Amino acid sequence: MRHTHRTARLVALAAASSLVLAACGGDDSGGGEDDSAAQPEQSACETFESAPPPEAGTPITPPAGVSQADGTLTIGSVLPQTGNLAFLGPPEFAGLELAVKEINEAGGVLDKPVTYIEGDSGDAQQDVANPTVDRLLAANADALIGAASSGVTKTFLDKAVSRGAIVFSPANTSPDFTTIDDKGLYFRTAPSDVLQGRVLGETIVADGHENVAILSLQDPYGEGLALNAGRAICAGGSNIPVDTVFYDPASPNFDAQVGEIKAADPDAVILIGFEESAKIIQAMVAQQIGPQEVPLYLVDGNLGNALGEDLPEGVLEGTKGSLPGAEATGEFREQLATVDPALQDFSYSGETYDAVIVTALAAIAAKSDAADMVAAQIPDATRGGTKCTTFAECKELAAAGTDFDYDGVSGPIELSDVGDPTEATIGIYSYGPDNKLTEEVDYVEGSLK
Repeated sequence: MRHTHRTARLVALAAASSLVLAACGGDDSGGGEDDSAAQPEQSACETFESAPPPEAGTPITPPAGVSQADGTLTIGSVLPQTGNLAFLGPPEFAGLELAVKEINEAGGVLDKPVTYIEGDSGDAQQDVANPTVDRLLAANADALIGAASSGVTKTFLDKAVSRGAIVFSPANTSPDFTTIDDKGLYFRTAPSDVLQGRVLGETIVADGHENVAILSLQDPYGEGLALNAGRAICAGGSNIPVDTVFYDPASPNFDAQVGEIKAADPDAVILIGFEESAKIIQAMVAQQIGPQEVPLYLVDGNLGNALGEDLPEGVLEGTKGSLPGAEATGEFREQLATVDPALQDFSYSGETYDAVIVTALAAIAAKSDAADMVAAQIPDATRGGTKCTTFAECKELAAAGTDFDYDGVSGPIELSDVGDPTEATIGIYSYGPDNKLTEEVDYVEGSLK
C-alpha cells in the first residue's frame, strides 16, 4: 500500500510565458572566490525576476470543414518507444490501450469500436515522430495522443493541425503551449510547468536550501521548467548562484557542465533532463557533487525506477523529484497490468488514459468523429455538468441528454478554452537506499486559473 502525505496547500498561479534563457556554458565564473559567489548569485535571480509577465492564451475556434469524418473514431499514438524518453513509453502506452479497451467494451463511439493505430515518437534528436505522424494522417487518424516531449510535439504540431487532426498530449508541460497557434486542436492533460516549477521550487526552499544550481537540457521543456522553478526559489528568499547551465542531451559527456555547477558551490542541485540524466549523475559523482554530497532534485522527465538501474546502489537515496499527476491507485495499477503485466513505473499513465477517454466522450457529444467538431466539445466534456468518473457512466449520461463532467484517474480534469488543465496535482517523490522510489509521497494540489 502506498503511504502518502497530502498537503492542504493550494498553489494559485497564472499561465506563464516561456522565456528562453541564455545558455551559459561558455561563461567562466572567474575572479576571486568571494566575487564569484556574490555576483552571479544576484544576476541569476534578477534574470528570473525580470522575465516577461505571463500571458493568457487566446481561445481559437477550430476551423470548420478542415477535418474529415468517416464515422469511426481513429486514435493514433505518437509516444516514445525509442529515444531518451523511452522509459516513459510503457506506462503511457498501457494507459492508452486500457482506455481503448474499456471504451470498446462499453460499446465504442458512434456505435462503432474505436480504432487504435500505434506509433513511435522517438525523441527530439531523431526524425521518428514526423514519419509516424505522416503514417497516422494517411490512415485518417482523428486524434494523435502524444508526444510526451514538448520539443517533439513542436516538430509536428503545425502539420497535424493544418491537416485537421487533434493533438492531445498526456505529458507536454512546456508553458509555450498555452499561447501557441494550434487552430484550437491542441490539448493536454498534464499541467504547464508553471505549476510543477512552482511546487518544486517551494519544496526546495522549504527543505532549507539557500544556494540552488539548475542544470537543464536545452529545449522548450527544460527552459520552461527551469524558469518557473527558478522564479519560485528566488521568490522564496533563496539564491541561485549561477545562471542556469544548459546542455545538449546528445553530448558524449557532460563533464564541463557538471564542473560549472560544482564551481558555483551550491547546497542543492536541480537536474532537468531525460534518459541521459543517469550519465550526468555519474559525472556528478565522479566530481564529488553527487546526490550523497549535494542534495539532488529531479523532475518528471527523469524521475522513475528506471533511472536507478544504471547507477550504483544507494546513489539516489534521499533524492527527491516532482511528477505531475494524482496517485495511481491500486485499482488502476491492476487494470494497467491487464494490458502490460511487466509495468513498473506509472508516470503519465493516468494522463494518457484520460486524454483518450475525454476525446471519445467529446466525439459522442459532437455526434461525429470529425476532429474540428470533437475539439469544440473537449473542454466542456471536462467541466460544468454532472460528475462522472468512467467512460461508461459518462456515456450513459450523454445518451440521456444530460450534460456531463468527466473527472479522471489523473485527478479532477477541467480544461480551459485553450486546452490547458486549470487545476492539477503535483507529487513530490523520494528514493530509498535501493535506488527505487519509496512509498512516501507528498501530493500538492494547485490551480492554474
